[in-house]
Amino acid sequence: MSLFNPKSRVAGGALLIAGTTIGVGMLALPIATGPGGFLPSITVYLACWAFMLCTGLLLLEVCSWMPPDSNLISMAGRYLGKTGKILCWFIYLFLFEAVMIAHIAGGGAITSGILSGGLGLVPSMIFYTILFSPIVYLGTRIVDRINVLMFSGVMISYLFFIIVSYKYVDFQKLTHQDWSKAWIAIPILFTAFTFQVIVPTLVTYMKGNYKQVRKSILIGTSIPLVVYIIWQVLILGIIPIEGANGLLDAASRGETAVAPLKHFVGSQAVVGIGKAFAFFTMTASYIALSLAFLDFLADGLKVKKVGLRKGVLCLAVFIPPMIISMYNPDIFLNALKYAGGISCAILFGVYPPLMVWIGRYKKGHTTGQQIRGGRLFLSILILFIVLELVLEVIPEIFGW
Repeated sequence: MSLFNPKSRVAGGALLIAGTTIGVGMLALPIATGPGGFLPSITVYLACWAFMLCTGLLLLEVCSWMPPDSNLISMAGRYLGKTGKILCWFIYLFLFEAVMIAHIAGGGAITSGILSGGLGLVPSMIFYTILFSPIVYLGTRIVDRINVLMFSGVMISYLFFIIVSYKYVDFQKLTHQDWSKAWIAIPILFTAFTFQVIVPTLVTYMKGNYKQVRKSILIGTSIPLVVYIIWQVLILGIIPIEGANGLLDAASRGETAVAPLKHFVGSQAVVGIGKAFAFFTMTASYIALSLAFLDFLADGLKVKKVGLRKGVLCLAVFIPPMIISMYNPDIFLNALKYAGGISCAILFGVYPPLMVWIGRYKKGHTTGQQIRGGRLFLSILILFIVLELVLEVIPEIFGW
């Protein structure tokens, strides 16, 4: 049965959105949100999920005004002009680069952990890159087959992790609250809840049936929310926030949420399944992202993906982020922070409401509305993301 036949389009679309959303950001969430405590972090989860859901529906509205097979860059060109289109291109490039850096740094750390540190961190990054880069060079068919295996590994290892780890949860650890630290995780949450990039693809596959796409968005974004909350309970309930090898200590070393587990559970099964889950999650996301980055560069630079030219594009995809990761092995969390706090915030936070504003009130579009709310609602969304950008950028400029 085809994933997109009339009987399964909504379910298939929802799973694609969930698969696009659940990725490397999940491994960073407990590290980033832990200092705030469980209840504050869940509150921020819900706020970011609701915000990204709204902007995804707004992007669907823009899709309804565009010709078939339009992407975000062409939408930006129509509604935000040449400057908006060029800015969109460069921000996309920055987003791909930042997330690739996070994957190589995190993937190398996980590989080193699986090998019990025998290979070393930097050599593990090189090994991780060399291991999977040929898959991307071989093309979409191979990537699809490998990614099915990887995503199956994600789901199976996640379910097994719940089964073997829940008995180690100390619910007393979940009572910690520090609301002042809850909001610092918003940039990484933007990365973790990003799905908008696949909305135009769903419109094409569902042949412009916007009701079906809308249902897929509502269902598909709810799946990661539930998955993340369960993950949050397990990690925050097992690993303390402070102290040696706690979440704050792991954050200072740029580690994933799985790394400290071995210090707080006496079961090798929990640690092993945790490592497997981290590996499958990281790699499934890494392979798909690498292929998307390759296609993005080929389209943007107008280079055909054949022979030597494709090889050069692959080098451009893998070598720069690998070098940066090798130079700064602890960059995992910061790379995700910049990807979400700047790139995702602008592309999927500012652009959709701004394009809808121009489409509705400048160009007079009256069809395809997917979410209620006029100028005030759009203004609140834009103000929220501008405030986030200010809080993200200003401390970096002044070194606060």
